[in-house]
Parts: sequence; structure tokens; C-alpha cells
Amino acid sequence: MLQSRLRPLPRRPVIPVADSQNAESFSDEEAPEDHFETFLAHLFPDDVSSFHGVPGEHLLYSSPRYGDLDIMVPSYPEKTEGSNTLDEDRQLQAHFLWSAGMIIAESVESADVPQSALADTETDSEDSSLREIWSARGESVLEFGAGAALPSLICALANASSITVTDHPSSPSLLGAVNFNLTHNLRSRKWESVGPEISIHPHQWGILSDPFAIENKARFTRIIAADCYWMPLQHENLCESLQWFLAPGGKVWMTAGFHTGRPIVAKFFETAKKYGLAVQCIWERDLIGADGTGEVRRDWVPVREDEGPENRKRWCVVAVLKRENE
Repeated sequence: MLQSRLRPLPRRPVIPVADSQNAESFSDEEAPEDHFETFLAHLFPDDVSSFHGVPGEHLLYSSPRYGDLDIMVPSYPEKTEGSNTLDEDRQLQAHFLWSAGMIIAESVESADVPQSALADTETDSEDSSLREIWSARGESVLEFGAGAALPSLICALANASSITVTDHPSSPSLLGAVNFNLTHNLRSRKWESVGPEISIHPHQWGILSDPFAIENKARFTRIIAADCYWMPLQHENLCESLQWFLAPGGKVWMTAGFHTGRPIVAKFFETAKKYGLAVQCIWERDLIGADGTGEVRRDWVPVREDEGPENRKRWCVVAVLKRENE
């Protein structure tokens, strides 16, 4: 099960955001609620959480290929006088590790497993095609709405040529968590001398006239967009940025939970088509189920009559987008 990869690390002292990159000391005791949280998905499978962690918490992400990774959840910033309500809403979405991002991380990691290590049943043409789609090796990767930036970290470990992490300028993830998650975990694996070029930038979707956007037009061969779809009014801005930054022949790795409803996600695909983005492949994934051979999937449909708040959260849509006519 995907979510079994996560468990809370021992609780650390409350750390001001500005000092979070330098914090290393913590208690060895784990609270009972930490253990209980780990098993919630097993106890209530239809009510599986779309996100994990609390502000400032450190989570242990157990990677079969890369080992244990220490993932810091972004902390709440101090409120400033006259702060914008919309920006505060965006800030709240950065304070979790999202299941949709974990799907991309797991997919990239699986594609990085050497072909020789796979069983014969995993080497058919469909699996080979998916491995090629999810391979980060040698790719220039851009992540939108990164939050804790777990997918970017996995892409770095999977030998991407460059990693560019972005989030909205108001996002607290830019104040320390992204830098910690990348530098701490890569440094512990002595990645500095052979690792990819890594940069972190603020980016507001649809704003394409600043130096960052101008310098990076059509640069990225892989764009990560995990759970970036909960604000329908931002769909056009998001599509503008996707089209702007996507290199010829590039792919968009897209995942989205249905925690805000399936119609919002379906609406994004309609908008993407208007902006010249086509779906190369798409399916729905069960965040809990496994059939002995891997993840449980079903076909994507824009409407499910039997779906409601009580059962929709255990599913995510997974899609790979490309430019039309490519």
C-alpha cells in the first residue's frame, strides 16, 4: 500500500520557519497518536487521507530503492498585516504531503529500477511503455505547486539532469522545507558531486513575463503537477504555464485526488484541451488496494454516479499530458 511508506518521525521542537534548515536535534520518543495515524488507512479504507503530516512535522518516507528519506512538512509562516485571504488559502495547501505527489514519486522510482531486477511478468510492452513514460533519467524536471517537493527529490535520486522546484510566491514551502528536503536527503547520499542541477523559484501560474519565465520557456521535458487543480479559476493560468514551460516532446505528469470533487478535475481536462494539451494516457488508481501484482486501477470517467464524499477520497486520477500533434 502506497501510504504504508510513511510514518511520523519523532517529534521535534517547534522551529521558526527561518531556522528550519539548520534544525537537526529531536526527541527519541514517538507519541501514541503517531502510531495510530499510521494505521488509519487500514481501519477506514474508504476515508483514506488525501494528505499527510502537520505543519513543521518530519515524516519518514521509506523508499525501497533509495532508503529512508526525511521529509519536512512546511511550517505556517507568521501572518502579516493586510495578508490576502486567497494567498492564505494557498498557504494552507502547502502544509501537507499529498498522496497525489506520492503516486508520482513511486512511479518515477519504479521506472528507475534496473530492468534486470524485474520479474518476467513486469516486462511486457505496456509495462515497458510506462517505465519509459515515468523515467526521469536525463530529463529536465519542473515541479509546480511543490509543497514538500517529494516528487522532485525522487527525480533527483533517479538521475534527472536538472530539477527546478516552484510554488506560489506566498507558499511557506519556499521558506525552508523544500531546501531541507532536497539538500538534506541528497547530502546524506553524497549526491553533490554527481547530482543534478537544482534550483528553487517562486512562480505564479500564468505570470510569464518575469525573468524566471522568460529564461526557461520551452525548457522542461517533464513537468510535475500533483494536486494543483482544486481552484477552477486557476485552471487557465495553470495551462498557460504548462504550455509555456513544456519542451517539444515533453510530458506533464499529472495526478489529482477527488477530495474537492470529481467535476473540478474533469473541468481541468476540458481546459487543457482548449490550450492544446492532449492526454497520452490516463487511469484512476486506488490509494489503498493492491491485487498482488501492484496497484489497483480502473478506467477514468468524468462522472461516477455511485461516488460521493464517503468513498471518493481513496481514488486518484493519474494522467500523462503532451502537446497536441506530438
